[in-house]
Amino acid sequence: MSAGAIIGGGCTFLDAHSLRSLLPPSSLIPHFLSSLPSHSAAVNSPFRQSFAIDPSNSSSLLLMPSWSSSPSLPYIGIKIVTSFPHNTSLGLPGISASYVLFSSSTGASLAAIDGTELTLLRTSAVSALAARFLARDDARVLIMVGAGALAPYLIRAHRYVRPGIERVIIWNRSVSKARDLVKRLQEEEKEGGNVVFEHVEILDNVIGIGDVVSCATSSQDPIVKGGKLKPGAHLDLVGSFSPAMRECDDEALVRGRVFVDFEPAVAEAGELVGAFERGTISREDVIGTLVDLAGGMKVGRRSPEEITVFKSVGTAVVDLLAGQLAYETHIRGSH
Repeated sequence: MSAGAIIGGGCTFLDAHSLRSLLPPSSLIPHFLSSLPSHSAAVNSPFRQSFAIDPSNSSSLLLMPSWSSSPSLPYIGIKIVTSFPHNTSLGLPGISASYVLFSSSTGASLAAIDGTELTLLRTSAVSALAARFLARDDARVLIMVGAGALAPYLIRAHRYVRPGIERVIIWNRSVSKARDLVKRLQEEEKEGGNVVFEHVEILDNVIGIGDVVSCATSSQDPIVKGGKLKPGAHLDLVGSFSPAMRECDDEALVRGRVFVDFEPAVAEAGELVGAFERGTISREDVIGTLVDLAGGMKVGRRSPEEITVFKSVGTAVVDLLAGQLAYETHIRGSH
């Protein structure tokens, strides 16, 4: 089925290729900036439901619904995710997702959207929007910790909000994956591009030169050591989404002013949950949320030397807003 095809009943299908065209950082990040302060309170997002499909291989089904009570956001959305960890041994993706958008006034199906691509695009846009308020304006060096599916999206999004970035250094436990991503990004860079892409084998050797350090891993043990962050660094933590996962040590949180994407992060992010339990920092040390930053309720970076930390775990609110923008942009373009 082609991108933008009409499914029975008038429902539009938006595949990964069309989403990348509909939701570039230059569209999605400003959309979040303008929409989050006004719409986040109007979106209902119940706790996600998880069902064990086959306990023997840990496969599961997750349902994440949300709906808006705002007339200017007349949508219901649900993300449907399957997690089949054993797929990696078969050379298949371990996680697959679909997102379905409905009208909240009639209940009609409006769009079936590639949920995996939607998640990659909205997650990277959330990190970049936070960096717009928290990273130094003159950021030049981006350290990308992790070379998985999300890494190139984070790199593109951070470069959009900090166009002065001229050096991107990638680290991954598997050196070959970091090397392959560097090669891919070099090939994608337009002729005349002034950004240098490189990989390193030892993260500690370069962490101290990063103006922005973005982490997207599934690590359960700290990778980034706070003591090595330079004054003025911005640390972007994306990978962990459960108390068992952790991408940085407590010192990074102690040294930095900490912000989260949404309130659930304080109960789900391993970095924060663990630090609270150990008494290293308290809940009151979390300054605010992305909505606070975007709405001007909280001040982001206060000085060139300040270290800032942003922790995201994801929420159905940004799924709904990204789905809205993709659908409405597609509809405008088809008329």
